[in-house]
Order: sequence, then structure tokens, then C-alpha cells
Amino acid sequence: MTMLSSLSKLSSEQLQEIRELEREVGKTLLSYSSYDVVTDNLSEEELGKVRELERRLGTALVAVRESGSSTSSR
Repeated sequence: MTMLSSLSKLSSEQLQEIRELEREVGKTLLSYSSYDVVTDNLSEEELGKVRELERRLGTALVAVRESGSSTSSR
């Protein structure tokens, strides 16, 4: 199991609260959420597609599934 963090998905009300605090403290704030996930397997073809997209976007991608969900059939 892996703990993965990413920028949070927030409601407009939550975003407004963060913006108000940003104005108050004079700093930019980022909101991160953590997820329990398990890395998932990719076929060679899928891996090639992921690597090509990573190259085009200039980022790293990780194939995951939710912790506790069944494994893929590969």
C-alpha cells in the first residue's frame, strides 16, 4: 500500500475560506489530500502509452487502484 498525495478537490465554499486566509496572512496556500492506493500493473503496450504521455506532458504518471479493490486481471 502506498500513500499518495495530490492537490485537493475543494468546494467553492472551501476555496473561498482558503482565499480569505491567504489574504489575511499574505501567503499562497496549497491544499493537499492523501489517498491509500496500491500501484497497479500495466501491459507493455499500456506502459508505452503512459511513457509517451509522460514525455509529452513533462510529468510522471503512476498507475494505481484504491487500496482494498481487487487486482487487475493482467
